[in-house]
Amino acid sequence: MQSDPLNDAMCVIKNAALNGKSECMIQPSSKLIGRVLKVMQDRGYISQFEYVEDGKAGKFRVTLDGAINDCGVIKPRYSVKVADVEKFEARFLPAQDFGLLIMTTTAGVITQDRAKELGIGGKLLAYVY
Repeated sequence: MQSDPLNDAMCVIKNAALNGKSECMIQPSSKLIGRVLKVMQDRGYISQFEYVEDGKAGKFRVTLDGAINDCGVIKPRYSVKVADVEKFEARFLPAQDFGLLIMTTTAGVITQDRAKELGIGGKLLAYVY
């Protein structure tokens, strides 16, 4: 039994990127994983992803660009106010304006930059750089 599918998905992506693979399969799929992959695609960390029906929970086929140095989930999922976002950027990202934090907010799954623009807080899900 998997306790955290998002963590498993990020580990698969990280291991595939470190081993120089151009593609990886993430299973089981979920809406949250799909939304996180969409944010990563929009920011250029993966080139594309597609849902593959397998008669069970489904899979995501992810095509990598080679732009990922490190990625992972943030546990526990801290609740973050807009004023505290920079503190968590310093904790999880290696340099200022390098990488992104992925957050779930009332506006959906977005990056920390978008959350600052909208002036809303949320819960931290993952980091990518």
